[in-house]
Formats: sequence, structure tokens, C-alpha cells
Amino acid sequence: MQKSLFEIDARPRENFYFDRGLFLLPGHIGLDVRRRQQFGFISHAHMDHSARHQTVLCTPETAALVRHRIGETTYREMPLGQPFEFRGTRLTPLSAGHVLGSAMLLAETDEGSVLYTGDYRLGQSYTAGQADLPHSDILVMECTFGDPFYRLPPRSETIAQFVELVEKSLRRGATPMIHAYVLGKAQEVTKILTEHGIRVQQPQAVYDISQIYTECGCDLGHFELYDGRPKPGHAIVTAPRSQRGCDVRGVVHAERFAMTGWGWNPRLAARYRCDHVIPLSDHADYGELLETIEQVAPQRIYCTHGPKKFVDDLLRRGHQAYWLG
Repeated sequence: MQKSLFEIDARPRENFYFDRGLFLLPGHIGLDVRRRQQFGFISHAHMDHSARHQTVLCTPETAALVRHRIGETTYREMPLGQPFEFRGTRLTPLSAGHVLGSAMLLAETDEGSVLYTGDYRLGQSYTAGQADLPHSDILVMECTFGDPFYRLPPRSETIAQFVELVEKSLRRGATPMIHAYVLGKAQEVTKILTEHGIRVQQPQAVYDISQIYTECGCDLGHFELYDGRPKPGHAIVTAPRSQRGCDVRGVVHAERFAMTGWGWNPRLAARYRCDHVIPLSDHADYGELLETIEQVAPQRIYCTHGPKKFVDDLLRRGHQAYWLG
């Protein structure tokens, strides 16, 4: 039997509940639930947020990407910023700035409003737009970097450093091999490079996703399929070294880059086995998490996907905050 939040631990009774995933009432809509549901909202197309629900609610861009990754089902496409009534709730998808098509979900009923962020990042993205934060009574927020250590440097500085290192690598006659998540980070890195005049080759898995970005109207600049021969003046954007398909054959002299916010921590950077670890993140850092709360001005905050101590931090700051797990 499903339990409400109130029955679990005396938290306020809300119009959502947690049962190995978050569900929105009254329509019983799963929010990024990873097992099949009758109705499931998918905030973005990363596999740890996706499932082949009977009916998937998502943006058109997310639908294109999810269809490529998990196949056909019924997709109810929700353009950003356009509210609609669904099973007793007014739902409005809003830009999350995480990857192409990523969306927060604002759910409104007569009892009040809930903003579910999913994965998000503030500030302008090369490929994912910018997060759109409304006021909401309740905020359910992802807090991956909910530790004061993760105040990342200004994105402009990180990008400038990255481009400079890639250009130096090319001048030395090396092939910059850039390891980034196949969906999202790889496309943003590609756009950053091409915006700075650096052409890009991509192995098949990255290339297929980039083609969908292009079909959805997101211009990534000059990129091409890697055919086994690195070209002079080109960088190769491929998967993280921890994933299958990260290496490409035919590269004699590679200079490797890992693109991850976790690389801001020097104790973690060594795990990536690369020459350079660039702290380029598509998640909100600690400062952006606090800025989110300031902008949304919620009465209550529920935290997911991050350190539990972030809730303690918010309590000390005077917020009514809870951990969802």
C-alpha cells in the first residue's frame, strides 16, 4: 500500500507522495520514476530519469531523445511555458537549463502549487537554454551539489580555460580527446568548441544524439562522424572513460579532458584518468541552489539527489526543509 508523506514521518500532508520515487496527486503522475507507470513525467532524457511509461509526459525535444533511447510508447508532448489541465492539475513545463528539452514542472491545484525541478542549472547554456524559476508554495529540488565546497568558478572562466588548453593541445600536434556524457554534456562541449573555431569529430553514439539535437533546431556547428582517422585541427568528443565506447581507435597521441563538476574536488579528479579535469557542470552548484530558493520563495522545501546535510544547512538558515531520499 502506498504511504503518504504524512504517514511516513509526520511531514506536512502535501499533494504528492514518495514511494520509491515521487508521485504527484491527484493524478498519480510519476515524476522521473524509473519503473513503468500509467502516467510518467520525464524531466529530461538521461536514463536515470526515464522509463517506458504507458503515457510519457515531456517536452517535444525530450520525446525525440527518449524515443531514440528507449523506443516507442505514447508521448504527450508539452512545449515549454504552455500550461494544460491534466487529471485535475494545471501543469506547466518550464526550462531547466540542464540538457536539450529539460524541464521543471509547475503543478497547480486549488490547494496550492508545487515546483519540481528535476536536474537543472541556472545561467545560460550553449544548448539547453536558461532555467525559468517561478514562485511556488512548495519546492521539490535536486541538490546534487548541496555542499558549500561546490561553489564552482564562473562558467565563462571555465570555458575560456578549456578552450585555451584545447588550442594548445592542437598546436602541439596532439588530438584533444574530450570525455563528456553522451547526451547533453557532449553536445554542449561540441558547441563550445565550434563557437571558438575548433572542429569536432564524434563516435557513433555521440553523433546519433547530436543529430537529434540538430533536428530539434539546436545548431552545434561543424561536427562529423569519426571514421577511425583523427583529422588535424579537430577535437574528438566521446563518452566518459567510465563508459563503454569511451575510447576511439586510430588516435596515436591523445590529450584527454574530463568535463565534470565533480572535478572541482582534487580528491575526485584523479579518478578520471585524464590530463585535464574541467569543472564544467550542467547541475546547479551550491550558490545556485541557494539562489533558487531565494527566487522561488517557497513555504516548504523538499530535497532529493544530493547530500542530506543540505537539509540541515537550510534548517539553520530558517527554512522549513525536508529530505525525500
